[in-house]
Amino acid sequence: MTYPPHTILAVVTGSRAYGLDGPDSDHDRRGVYAAPTRAFWHLDKPPTHLDGPQQEQFSWEIERFCTLALQANPTVLEVLWSPLIEHATPDGHELRAARTAFLSRRLAHTYGAYARDQLKRVASRRARTGETNHKQAMHMIRLLLAGAHVLRTGDILLDVSARRDRLLRIKTGGEAWESVVSWSDELLADLDAAEAATVLPAEPDRQTIDALLTGVRERGLT
Repeated sequence: MTYPPHTILAVVTGSRAYGLDGPDSDHDRRGVYAAPTRAFWHLDKPPTHLDGPQQEQFSWEIERFCTLALQANPTVLEVLWSPLIEHATPDGHELRAARTAFLSRRLAHTYGAYARDQLKRVASRRARTGETNHKQAMHMIRLLLAGAHVLRTGDILLDVSARRDRLLRIKTGGEAWESVVSWSDELLADLDAAEAATVLPAEPDRQTIDALLTGVRERGLT
């Protein structure tokens, strides 16, 4: 397997991590790399992210990754909870070990906002063209399920195989649109209830993540 230089963590996310994969599903590879510390001393800084080298492979530089994770970005947080780990250095293991420090009540907004935005996009396209982006609708439902779960448990939900049949019906257009909208309304209400009851802190633990990043940068000087 080929990874970008200085990769500290590489995982598979997407349908294979969600339990929604089929024989032809892609391997959505996501990773984190730590650019050498001295590279930041130049006028031209290391890139904040990289595509490739394989298809469906995308990596973030650790500082950018941490910034997005502190903002409760669902796509980024999934990297830290994926069970499909392909590569991890000691720094990568440390990053995963600190993953709960990224969690906060901000999750209610980001997961809800992402899902509402996708629902709005699907509904707008239906109104404009009569066509439905079923895959987008499925991911809207999945995000709402995951959002309520993390607010209640402090654990990011990736594996939704318990609801595989219904989610795949949505993805393939086998579920009536009215049913999809009804389920999304129920899940949005559940997300609000989970937010009201959550014990997650109002803000993430920036001090822990800052110490982690500082340690990576110090080791990057050798």
